[in-house]
Amino acid sequence: MRQSLLALLCCLPLLLAGQNAVLQSGPMVGYVDMREALIWVQTTRPAEVQIKYREIGAGTDWMTSSIAKTEARLAHAVKLIADQVLPGKTYEYQVLVDGEEIDLPYPTQFQTQAIWRWRSDPPDFEVAMGSCVYVNEPQYDRPGNPYGGNYEIFESIDEASPDLMLWLGDNNYLREVDWWTRTGIFHRYTHTRSLPEMQPLLAHTANYAIWDDHDFGPNDSDRSWINKEIAKEAFDAFWGNPGSGLPGQDGGITTMFRYNDVDFFLLDNRYFRSPNDMHDRTDRVILGEQQLDWLIEALVSSDATFKLVCIGGQVLNTARRYEIYNNIAPNERYELLNRIELEGIKNVVFLSGDRHHSELSRLELSEDHVLYDFTASPLTSGSGSSRDEVNENRVPETLVLQRNFGFIEFSGPRDNRKMRLSIRDVSGEELWSYEIEAQP
Repeated sequence: MRQSLLALLCCLPLLLAGQNAVLQSGPMVGYVDMREALIWVQTTRPAEVQIKYREIGAGTDWMTSSIAKTEARLAHAVKLIADQVLPGKTYEYQVLVDGEEIDLPYPTQFQTQAIWRWRSDPPDFEVAMGSCVYVNEPQYDRPGNPYGGNYEIFESIDEASPDLMLWLGDNNYLREVDWWTRTGIFHRYTHTRSLPEMQPLLAHTANYAIWDDHDFGPNDSDRSWINKEIAKEAFDAFWGNPGSGLPGQDGGITTMFRYNDVDFFLLDNRYFRSPNDMHDRTDRVILGEQQLDWLIEALVSSDATFKLVCIGGQVLNTARRYEIYNNIAPNERYELLNRIELEGIKNVVFLSGDRHHSELSRLELSEDHVLYDFTASPLTSGSGSSRDEVNENRVPETLVLQRNFGFIEFSGPRDNRKMRLSIRDVSGEELWSYEIEAQP
């Protein structure tokens, strides 16, 4: 299986060199729901793009999306909506560019969410996750050993066949040549998204994303970043989340979505963040008041079995170093955790990246109220050297210091749902696993 996929990917540039030369990257499946799904496509030049789709095995006619025109201002990236779908069905789709079908050597399909409430137990499903995607471009990289590598990790994720892929920030690395211009920022997004090993995963897995500092701006960047509006425009152009920003709040990429019986809260830890080096640590924030208030209210309102809070940096790590929440904004962290406890919000699991190592943290608020922070990093960037870091909440034997990805399996009947967390290496081999049962 691995050899055949490697052979396919080696041939991919040649396969795309002919009639498909107009396709820069994608197609990528964005959000999927019961009534619609989003497909993202990027071309090499201005073009008219459309998708046609049909239910697999149903013998039905092809349905089509509206035609979208790509333009240079958005790096020729467009989003197409399949809005004639039904719940719980699997659809194949084809991309048409200027009326011509694009032939790809891997499946292009998506599966809509099932309608199950009041009818059955929630469906079992699987989620892959990771952060820190560095794709080498030697003429713009630092001198010395390449910082990125092991791109075959995306093949391993694809072979695991997750229903969703969560990109937890630093999904590309803006370099100094990119930071100060729109041209540079959109180039970096295009360069990373065009990685051949990534294309099959994008084409038939629902993809959702947040950002962290490197796909927002320079290292450790914050709300003062002068080009944050361009960064947001690039993020919105290249990802297919169901929304971007909170109602009534200007800016940011915060949103949420539900998949089966699980709510995913996609937070923005950059746009509203105060500078890390502000002298008064008591005033420093990561989320900001409005986003934090929304999160708590949304968690209170949620009737999901598990509530997964996706954020670029670690929340439960107790160390006082780097951009760990406890080090940067301890007062806001205390408010976040205290309000979760006061409101009695159970089954909250933070999903985080950033750290160039992976681990699981566990915080017991009371005997029957436990929080977790599942960190997965890095996918292709350099691995960290945090072997001696003291995290009092770390679950023993979960620290991983090599390139890896996280995997979550949801299973069980409605009244006994479980999450099985695992970290897998570049080849897809499981390094450890941990099971969490939903708290009543």
